Amino acid sequence: MVKLFSPITLKGITLKNRIAMSPMCMYSCPDQDGMVAPFHKTHYISRAVGQVGLIMLEATAVERAGRISQEDLGIWDDKHIERLKQLNKEIQSYGAKTAIQLAHAGRKAKLPSTIYAPSAVKYDEQSKQPKEMTENEIKTTVTAFKQAASRAREANFDIIEIHAAHGYLINQFLSPLTNFRTDQYGGTRENRYRFLHEIITAIHTVWKGPLFVRLSTDEYVSNGNTLKDIFYFSKRLKADGIDLIDCSSGGVVPAKINVFPGYQVKRCEKIKQEVEIHTGAVGLITTGKQAEEILQNDRADLVFIGRALLRNPYWPKTAADELDYNLQSPKQYERGWK
Repeated sequence: MVKLFSPITLKGITLKNRIAMSPMCMYSCPDQDGMVAPFHKTHYISRAVGQVGLIMLEATAVERAGRISQEDLGIWDDKHIERLKQLNKEIQSYGAKTAIQLAHAGRKAKLPSTIYAPSAVKYDEQSKQPKEMTENEIKTTVTAFKQAASRAREANFDIIEIHAAHGYLINQFLSPLTNFRTDQYGGTRENRYRFLHEIITAIHTVWKGPLFVRLSTDEYVSNGNTLKDIFYFSKRLKADGIDLIDCSSGGVVPAKINVFPGYQVKRCEKIKQEVEIHTGAVGLITTGKQAEEILQNDRADLVFIGRALLRNPYWPKTAADELDYNLQSPKQYERGWK
């Protein structure tokens, strides 16, 4: 059996294979309004035609002030729903399921307006000074995630992922490198987790489908979250009803990272074994054999493909040929598929 092309069911949603398109920022809303543009249709639908099992949209801002850039995709307003819904209909018509990554950039936002963080500490010397969030602003942001999840439901997404990685707002609350608060949202890891817990709890009131969290599982500095901290957060996520942890790393503070094929998979495997939760592996996974090894050795349940899918929208076909698997083609492409 080729496991890469086997189905998996998560909370009633069945993916036809284990290939997921990793969320990758496109910065392609030319009117700076967060609306789906023609580029997004070409970009995402082509990967669905290419037989990716799960198409996950890029980091999508739950608030205008939470955009990474002014060209980010958005879901902070009801006006975003219709175009997202149309995009989902096209993607799903090719047998793929759809997901959206709900995000807030926090101190890593590159905007002319005020930017926010758990503590008033810049990312680096070139970055803008953030404003430390008040408890009322924290509550408002929790509500923004809830409202975004409600809009995602209206737009007919199959899965939601909460972006708690790469040094963006939720990750800033989780990490002792960026959270210096002395109230109930700072200090102990229990307190640092509180913001994410409140977001998950709020989303569960409006969303009953699969819920993923992308987590930075390694901060690459000695005084950041340890592996024990990551296990703690992962166990809390499982208790909070999260269906899969999308295991990425880095981005919290500037750090030197030794990058090599599959460099993030080891932590993914450890979380899966320690916590007994579904995980997604990501990070320089480029070949079918590499993806198959990860799945066959039970190191992850999904394989998230990023840059390889930017180079080749039909990466699943390339992987299938490498694994000697007869991948069914879209009807229109049968003549060139064999």
